[in-house]
Amino acid sequence: MNKAELANILTAKCGVTRKQAEESIDCIVDTIIETIKTGGEVTLTGFGTFSARVRKGREGVNPQKPAEKITIPPTKVVKFKAGKTLKDALKASQHSAAPIAPAV
Repeated sequence: MNKAELANILTAKCGVTRKQAEESIDCIVDTIIETIKTGGEVTLTGFGTFSARVRKGREGVNPQKPAEKITIPPTKVVKFKAGKTLKDALKASQHSAAPIAPAV
């Protein structure tokens, strides 16, 4: 599902205009981004928690020159921890749906 499809669902389920739905999505996403950029976390009870963490620097291999070692610097990454309601919904759907193909 993409942003346009989500906006259509919000329009149908919540009785808001398409523009209001898109503005709401933008506002939510912007708020999550700003919060985790400043070291905070956003918890949507039952759905999950968005946060940022620092991935440690490490040694790696240069893809163009496999014999050459490179240093990969520390970097901030987004972390999402699924909430209980989301986990339970996925478990329940495993029993009633066809198996999901593994990611490639």
